[in-house]
Amino acid sequence: MLIQNPSTVSGNGANHHHLMDALEVIRELLEAKSNSTGEDVKTHSQSSGNRLEGEARSQIVVPPTIKMLCERFGLSNFERDVLLLCAGMEFDSSWASLCAEINGDRLQNYPTFSLALAVLPAPNWAALTPSANLRRWRLIEVGAGNTLTSSPLRIDERILHYLAGVQHLDDRLLGIVEPLTTEAYLVPSHAKLTQEMVATWVKAANTKDILPVLQLCGGENASKRAIAMAVCGAFGLNLFTISAQTIPTDISQLQLLKCLCEREYHLSSMALLWEWDEGETGEKAKENAIARLIESIDCPLITSSSDRRRQKQRPIITFDVHHPTAAEQQAIWLEALGDIALTLNGEIQNLVSHFHLSPAAIHSACLQVSDSETEIPSQLSIAQQLWHTCRAQARPRLDDMAQRLESGASWDELVLPDKEKQVLREIAAHVRQRTKVYDDWGFGGKGKRGLGISALFAGTSGTGKTMAAEVLAQELQLDLYRIDISAIVSKYIGETEKNLRQVFDAAETGGVILLFDEADAIFGKRSEVKDARDRYANMEVSYLLQRMESYRGLSILTTNLKGSIDQAFLRRIRFITQFPFPDASQRAEIWRRVFPKATPTEKLNI
Repeated sequence: MLIQNPSTVSGNGANHHHLMDALEVIRELLEAKSNSTGEDVKTHSQSSGNRLEGEARSQIVVPPTIKMLCERFGLSNFERDVLLLCAGMEFDSSWASLCAEINGDRLQNYPTFSLALAVLPAPNWAALTPSANLRRWRLIEVGAGNTLTSSPLRIDERILHYLAGVQHLDDRLLGIVEPLTTEAYLVPSHAKLTQEMVATWVKAANTKDILPVLQLCGGENASKRAIAMAVCGAFGLNLFTISAQTIPTDISQLQLLKCLCEREYHLSSMALLWEWDEGETGEKAKENAIARLIESIDCPLITSSSDRRRQKQRPIITFDVHHPTAAEQQAIWLEALGDIALTLNGEIQNLVSHFHLSPAAIHSACLQVSDSETEIPSQLSIAQQLWHTCRAQARPRLDDMAQRLESGASWDELVLPDKEKQVLREIAAHVRQRTKVYDDWGFGGKGKRGLGISALFAGTSGTGKTMAAEVLAQELQLDLYRIDISAIVSKYIGETEKNLRQVFDAAETGGVILLFDEADAIFGKRSEVKDARDRYANMEVSYLLQRMESYRGLSILTTNLKGSIDQAFLRRIRFITQFPFPDASQRAEIWRRVFPKATPTEKLNI
């Protein structure tokens, strides 16, 4: 499959002029046939007909849109004239009476295959078959009739508008594919990836091999879209996203969708970006339909998913898309902020440390801060406004998976022994200084494992574990999300790991503290493998170990039963804090602090 350039036609005026000239030739053929008195409608005078056809054919000027249709859909001269015959019915109402006279029936006032075979030069019966190009590409529609040759013919609406020089998306594709028009911004590492993808398609096109699917893997969708747009832009292709949810499972409807997408590629140089992950549709039949369409569709195709898809028949070339590096993010911030960046005194590095935002999200954050109508309090400094905006940018991905806890608790409200409070302050210090340790001192370059900052808060209910997490979130000005364990754990094999992956992938955007409440339900001790359920349960625990080690944010586990936590977890958790049950003096202090200042407490015996 060759990659085509965008369709170019002459101006609408010139194209219309040429189209009318071509239709006039077909009209003359109809009039000659209509005027052939005493002859059967299936034959006409060879002498007058051949003479007129020869004269007309020598005068015809093929319009640009007709020429491109013939080239891209492989139409013969007879098939082209059938298409013009059907188009003439739409442009000139008088053609109906001519068709009725030739068909010998005033009610049969429309083109038919029988009429085309009798009137048009070089008739070819094979052009009538479903596998021939007119019907295969659905350039014409065959209506209901007693016989195939007497059934009405009608030009497809999308093709009619194309002939007239008007481009528009086929109505049957609306809601299934959507155009991507946002300007693509590429960081250097993504630009290099784009060049590799372009070279892959160029090589396949030059060797006339089947065009491979380009597969983009990773969790950062905005960057994957930008890369896909840049690749398609290099070939002059118009990129459309396709929705997995709207794909039909019925075979006939699936074939229609395939045909329309392939036809649109020839008409408007459409390329497809398929954004989906296996299992997201929730229907096995739909996932099979999607896989079948990806394997068979004959147009430039890029897929976007978190993980690699299995290769079947069609070649698939995979490219892993990573977040922009810290240096690339910092460069984007500096460019987007302009002169404002000079006043931030190193705060940009702090933003990059905590928030892994896409180029589009960074530009959006800068626009929000510069907007005078922003909802962020104006009394905050520019650095504080940027921090709050970044938090808001990172929230949408997690809001559907976890509960965000509004943290207003302060250190003064937390009643704990000094030793436990000191551990909490050390946790806050580790989070603040991770940029210096991981990036400036180079520990982050030695490997991804062990970069996560994890803490276990153990103690009976009511000892302040959740409040301590809220205090840390307030101190660090980060969002706190409580993970609903019941929504994470699944009885189906592989589903728990999938749910956990979604949570951690979403949290990687930054600015998030993950709170696994009642963590012993999922972080429990691994057991001896006696059956398949034990084996898969242990796999869930092992997966969790890996993700916690590589997660660069702060994750907090709470439990009432520290003894039930797997020892492998305990060895990997950086901070373990036992929350003791408060004694009498501590309980009295809690009572004193629980009442707001405006509450009258003079006569209370605390």
